[in-house]
Amino acid sequence: MPASQAPTGDNPTGSDDRDKPQVSLWERLARPAPTPRTTLTPHRIAEAAVAIADTEGLDAVTMRRLATALGVAPMAAYRYVSGKDELIELMVDFAYGQLPLDTPADSWREAMHSMAVHLRAMNLAHPWTVRAGAQWTVRAATQFFLSPNQLAVPERAFAALAESGLDADTTMAVFRTVSGYVHGSVAAEIALQTLRGDNGWSDGDETRAGLAPRMSYLMGTGRYPNYQHYLHQATRKDDPDWQFETGLACVLDGIAAHFGI
Repeated sequence: MPASQAPTGDNPTGSDDRDKPQVSLWERLARPAPTPRTTLTPHRIAEAAVAIADTEGLDAVTMRRLATALGVAPMAAYRYVSGKDELIELMVDFAYGQLPLDTPADSWREAMHSMAVHLRAMNLAHPWTVRAGAQWTVRAATQFFLSPNQLAVPERAFAALAESGLDADTTMAVFRTVSGYVHGSVAAEIALQTLRGDNGWSDGDETRAGLAPRMSYLMGTGRYPNYQHYLHQATRKDDPDWQFETGLACVLDGIAAHFGI
């Protein structure tokens, strides 16, 4: 191999990981496996990578770090994924596979509520999933994760909405409205958790104390009387579960009222 093509760093294939293979990761993994030379499997790879991301963050996940965690040669995982992009795709699918999408529901609203609650719980358990999705969108503007377990989420939502009388386009709009609320709410929760972690603040009181100088100046300008009223009167500032459920109820109430379903 010429020196200019020699494997380097975290990409020992010598190719740009952004140059996606024509055959998707999932189609390749569905093919009959070759005679195994190790006990490595896509499930083991994803499980180990998710464990690293959960404890150390997404940046800590590299192919070399993964190989060390699995106790295999650095090249071993490349039999299944072409590089970090596909590894993250595998990780996201693994996380979505933990969603209990078969939970019984008596109505579209109950099903959508359950989906939203479980999506939030999954994202909070694996905060890197929010960042991974954002990075993917920026890196490949027209591409999104289309994996088996992730696609099962809208499949379940569409099934729940099937008897509502909504057409296909409206059904997708409803799903995106609910899932968009979840992702926005979770992103705000994770951002607050990150802020606290970076500053060593353990709870809401410490966070407010840390932000007090800036907040005092802004409120002192007199430009934000309504926000100042919130600061003095709100009693659920540190209750993200209540905040999430209240917002979700507003979203579902709006959908039901607008479409009469």
